[in-house]
Amino acid sequence: MKMSNLAVDICGVKLKNPIIAASGTFGFGEAFTSYMDISRIGAITVTGITLEPRLGNPPPRIAETPSGILNSVGLQNPGINYFLDAELPELRKYDTAIIVNINGNTIDEYCSLARILDSHPIDLIELNISCPNVKEGGLAFGAHPDTVYEVTKAVKANTKKPLIVKLTPNTSDIRETAKAAVEAGCDGLSLINTLLGMAIDIKKRRPILANITGGLSGPAIKPIALRMVWEVAQVVDVPIVGMGGIMDGTDAVEFLLAGATGIGVGTANLVDPTACVDILDELKDYMIENKIEDIRDLIGALRI
Repeated sequence: MKMSNLAVDICGVKLKNPIIAASGTFGFGEAFTSYMDISRIGAITVTGITLEPRLGNPPPRIAETPSGILNSVGLQNPGINYFLDAELPELRKYDTAIIVNINGNTIDEYCSLARILDSHPIDLIELNISCPNVKEGGLAFGAHPDTVYEVTKAVKANTKKPLIVKLTPNTSDIRETAKAAVEAGCDGLSLINTLLGMAIDIKKRRPILANITGGLSGPAIKPIALRMVWEVAQVVDVPIVGMGGIMDGTDAVEFLLAGATGIGVGTANLVDPTACVDILDELKDYMIENKIEDIRDLIGALRI
């Protein structure tokens, strides 16, 4: 059998394989270079970027839970200018696609970030619409189809880069928000973002997180993420980056079968800094063992 083809196309960008380091758990990649060759993976999604630097939320802002982790980091990042001046040149030394996750409190902020990135050597923009919408009393942009459509359409008009919209699971029907994003012109979708949760210290009778609630990720959310990826794949015709509790090659194959083209690896990076390449190797082994010559034969191939 000839070598398996793992190359995929995400919104017109050719990736050598579907493994993508997810935003928020991989930083800007430099902390992982002593553990793995990051040029081996398909893409890196950098930690969420805002217009101005953010310190994030006060500690404690991480809490372990059964089969998962709660985080309330609050988008701590050095801001767009620092990223472009100091981090992007280093990232471009590696043979992997660069996805920039952008975050804003208003549509204008999202659009400004898209315009700035449009003239720089990045491959894709990931629009994180799970952030609080200040003008709407703290509601997330991504919770309602109307606001998903509005922000996606505005950002798409401000960039020629391929645009991936990252969907929140904290909504009544993720299929409707997915369709709204596609109707507004996005090139692809990533899902799911974290589920809203909390943890309590029973001795202190207080929430463990200073922010009270946080985003739940890890294996605990995988069945929900898998179901949502499958549901969305039935109603849209754009590439999907599936994420949510992917810890090994078996998880990756499940998401591909459900309809994902890309595999976002998040919490696993915090458990094992070689997780991305380990998952890639396990995916390769699965394809060889099952005589699958092209990874595209797995995408959406779930038998119902």
